[in-house]
Amino acid sequence: MTYDVIVIGAGHAGCEAALAAARMGCKTLLITLNLDYVALLPCNPAVGGPGKSHLVREVDALGGEIGLNTDKTFIQMRMLNTGKGPAVRALRAQVDKVLYQREMLKTLQGQRNLDLKQGSVERLLISKGEVTGVQTQTGARYKSKAVVLTTGTYLCGRIIIGEISYAGGPNSQRAPQGLAESLLDLGFELMCFKTGTPPRIDRKSIDFSKMIEQPGDREPLFFSYLSKKEERPQLSCWLTHSNEQTHDIVRENLHRSPLFSRNLEGAGPRYCPSFEDKVVNFPGRRRHQIFLEPEGWDTDEYYVQGMYTSLPEDIQLAALRTIPGMEDVQIIRAGYGIEYDALVPAQLESTLQTKEIKGFFTAGQINGTSGYEEAAAQGILAGINAALFVHGCEPLVLKRSEAYIGVLVDDLITKGVREPYRILTSRAEYRLLLRHDNADLRLTETGRRVGLVSEERYRIFSEKVRQIEEERAWLRETKVTPSSVVQEYLSAKGSAPLKGGMSLKNSSKGLNLPFLIS
Repeated sequence: MTYDVIVIGAGHAGCEAALAAARMGCKTLLITLNLDYVALLPCNPAVGGPGKSHLVREVDALGGEIGLNTDKTFIQMRMLNTGKGPAVRALRAQVDKVLYQREMLKTLQGQRNLDLKQGSVERLLISKGEVTGVQTQTGARYKSKAVVLTTGTYLCGRIIIGEISYAGGPNSQRAPQGLAESLLDLGFELMCFKTGTPPRIDRKSIDFSKMIEQPGDREPLFFSYLSKKEERPQLSCWLTHSNEQTHDIVRENLHRSPLFSRNLEGAGPRYCPSFEDKVVNFPGRRRHQIFLEPEGWDTDEYYVQGMYTSLPEDIQLAALRTIPGMEDVQIIRAGYGIEYDALVPAQLESTLQTKEIKGFFTAGQINGTSGYEEAAAQGILAGINAALFVHGCEPLVLKRSEAYIGVLVDDLITKGVREPYRILTSRAEYRLLLRHDNADLRLTETGRRVGLVSEERYRIFSEKVRQIEEERAWLRETKVTPSSVVQEYLSAKGSAPLKGGMSLKNSSKGLNLPFLIS
């Protein structure tokens, strides 16, 4: 069969890439190892956080899906950094993992121009420096004008738990081997990275009375600019702490931890260190925060945030049982380390097209990043540019001054990576302007221009712009006069008195004066 765009892998990058290409009018194929694991959240059941929420909002403003899908499936939503300025405030949601996958699959299946197939791509088909399609493990061939590779951490993946290791991807899935060989044969440079996950434990074995409850915010909060702001029931997370007994067990068994003992070849994520690394690198810390995060409405599994480990399962259990509230805990799924291959991102253009092969794009953790949000951001950009390539249009390049997506991509292709890359607000020199609450004002017109923003989204956006302009006009036209009430208010605030009238736009800088206007 012949397609315009083929997307390999249905994780967070692949879903956004496939939806973007299909919505832009391209006949698209999304092919993945297992259709039961579309949009899998193999690590923590959370979306957002500092820097990451900015990416989610930007994907949403461009016409992507991660924000909408999170809003459909969250079990808790909080605004972080509320005591700081708006540039670093960030939404963070806990989601129902199974429901998240189910809703994304439903969206993909209902998308016009998009076919889904289960299979393992083993080879890229190239002719005269241009991609022409893919070949699967069974020998099936699919032709296309563009291919987007979004294999995440599956490429040559290897799972490690203590002294045991075996080939596999997250959640004990298969890991393709032939595709890496195909990339090497084409002259691409690969690198090896590693990461890890914590154990999942049984809710029935947790004593929450010894922990601190972490509820969601009461105010209705949502990622997507399209979601209706209505109250929803939420589940709480729980906070506890490790202690010296926990740390002693870890220290005594460091030789059995591949993530720490360097038995793994790849570099690990500095911003999500293993628990073993935290114990060794911060010897003065007598305790570390441990958050228990529910994985959904209909499951007893809790994710032990802050306990990433590759220690043997018996040591994981012994360490957990020293933590308050987990004295009798039972592990449902052991934590594990994973080692995988990634593409050196210096081989990419700012469009995420590879420099050597026309029509071949890559996105997500295959590019050396970490996180669902970073993957989704690259996915939508790669999908947009694959579609523009097929249509013979100018590509989309987002500048560092326009979007966190621009910061992410520019960092990857110009600075390279020595560890799995994570977006941070400190990476964006324009962060005072690139707030998560103004992503629609920055990027909706761009999404409209490339053909991703729906009529309904654009109508809502246009109404918001109209209301903002109306308020700005009111601020410009409304005058503050040096009345006795105003002067008394300014004096109480320690401000100099007004010498004459001025517009509310100028007078309200740093002061709350609108209530003084009659």
